[in-house]
Amino acid sequence: MNALVWTATGSLAAWLWLLLGQGFFWRTDLRLPPRREPEDWPYVCVVVPARDEAAVLPRSLPSLLAQEYPGRAEVFLVDDGSSDGTGELARELAERHGGLPLTVGSPGEPPTGWTGKLWAVRHGIGLARARAPEYLLLTDADIAHAPDSLRELVSAARTGGFDLVSQMARLRVESAWERLVVPAFVYFFAQLYPFRRIAVKGSRTAAAAGGCVLLRTDAAERARVPDAIRHAVIDDVALARAVKGSGGHIWLGLSEHVDSVRPYPRLHDLWRMVSRSAYAQLRHSLLLLAGTVAGLAVVYLVPPVALVAGLAAGSSGAAVAGGLAWLLMTVTYLPMLRYYRQPLLLAPLLPFTAFLYLLMTVDSAVQHYRGRGAAWKGRTYARPDAAPEQR
Repeated sequence: MNALVWTATGSLAAWLWLLLGQGFFWRTDLRLPPRREPEDWPYVCVVVPARDEAAVLPRSLPSLLAQEYPGRAEVFLVDDGSSDGTGELARELAERHGGLPLTVGSPGEPPTGWTGKLWAVRHGIGLARARAPEYLLLTDADIAHAPDSLRELVSAARTGGFDLVSQMARLRVESAWERLVVPAFVYFFAQLYPFRRIAVKGSRTAAAAGGCVLLRTDAAERARVPDAIRHAVIDDVALARAVKGSGGHIWLGLSEHVDSVRPYPRLHDLWRMVSRSAYAQLRHSLLLLAGTVAGLAVVYLVPPVALVAGLAAGSSGAAVAGGLAWLLMTVTYLPMLRYYRQPLLLAPLLPFTAFLYLLMTVDSAVQHYRGRGAAWKGRTYARPDAAPEQR
């Protein structure tokens, strides 16, 4: 029981540090920074990589075409070898809805060393570069934007002098599994990359949300994006690191009017979303995997176990330390549940959700060593430098 008391005390200490010393990651009030409209509106090209996205495109693409942007802007959708008519559907939607000009391109299969998505992004940036835009908006095919989204992003970038402005799209939370898993996904992401530290010049923290990234063209060229990150499976974080590492000023926050329309109705769908890149996040290191599993267990699983075991065995030390740690965990999760407009009663279930993420991370490593590796839209990458395989 003494070991349990010490472990529970360590978990409580970890939660006190997370509460006060991890950039207030649990706060969800970080939105687009103060901004004012520029006197002249820069030319913006929107790049949308799309592979087999016919199911979500009718809900996302019209929102891009309908942007109420005072300057010049156009959309480049890159049909990355789709088999469901994504490119044809995009053209039909543009004809039906009008709005910003749309160009549909196709890059062909990616060469060795490139992930499929980044090869598509490279092709889209190449098409846009002929227009000499000042900014690029990189957005995924499942992201729906409010009519003033582009206007607000540009205003924030100009006002704050940012080279990269990114918003974490609000993910869909409709099914029971989405309600349980999705808010925790964003909570864990913010814990790893505290948003308030990202905008601090000189800090080592860098991240972006790939669904909505406004990027200065000259900053992309300076950082050699996307060529410098061509093998990255977690491309948004790699992009932010490249831009910040080359001297760029970056910002990331939560969004009110940028939403993902992609459904993840079953646990299997969410499991695949997390496990396809979790081991890549750990740089395919067994040592980091072991540390992550141990860390998740101590921080998230020990508190409820210590509380229950302490009460059962009459150990007040274990029960109090475990109960306080669980309370801090629950309190820090409440703002994210409010942001997602979910029942606050889900907060005490975070240890169970963390256990699911632990299993997803381990499964990601197992898939890697079985040669299946990470996957994106039907392509797998068994090693960081491996050629994509069709399946």
